[in-house]
Amino acid sequence: MSKLETNQVDPASGTTLTLGTSGDTVTVPTGVGLTATDEVKSNKLSPATGTALQIGDSGDTITIPSGATIVNSGTQTGFGGTNTPAFLASSTGEVTVANNSNTLINNYSVEILDTDSCYNTSNSRFTPTTAGYYQIFAIVGSYPAYTANNFNTILAKNGTTYAYTSSYSTQYPQQETVGMTYLNGSGDYVEVYCYQDSGSSRQVDGGTHRIFGGFKIIQ
Repeated sequence: MSKLETNQVDPASGTTLTLGTSGDTVTVPTGVGLTATDEVKSNKLSPATGTALQIGDSGDTITIPSGATIVNSGTQTGFGGTNTPAFLASSTGEVTVANNSNTLINNYSVEILDTDSCYNTSNSRFTPTTAGYYQIFAIVGSYPAYTANNFNTILAKNGTTYAYTSSYSTQYPQQETVGMTYLNGSGDYVEVYCYQDSGSSRQVDGGTHRIFGGFKIIQ
């Protein structure tokens, strides 16, 4: 093996410069830098064994031009992402809400969307398997008419209220509540409760307009 020292290697006129032959390995040792001021084409970029591949340095701008597509078949960290798990369900039937008591609203039994099979129609409970912050919303309403000084739609995490909205002195009480909470992806769950103080037990109804849903927020 001999050593070649030169300041420049050029292809023969009208040809393309080739380094190595099929099956060869061309090695650039540690500490040697490669600088390209024009286009570099390759079918694959891989890091050296035991290291991480880095593209650019702090302060650099990496541009993906219009018309180019990035396809991710792995897991992205620190950028991108999707708003999943996500779910949406509507309700059927009625639930009796006792006077002056938080009552679980468990009639959201018609599943419209459930991206990761995290929603349980049998108990109207969402238990996501991915940790993160979630935006959750619910609509609870009642018919026929009655008057309640307070009619609350409540979002609860693991049985504890974290957001609610109230109606006051309304004859057809209905409320939508929206709230954000962190769910650990390994057991935390959210449910919907209702509170009313009309003086006796009341019914909240179901239908396509009474919904419960949510999704993971991209961070």
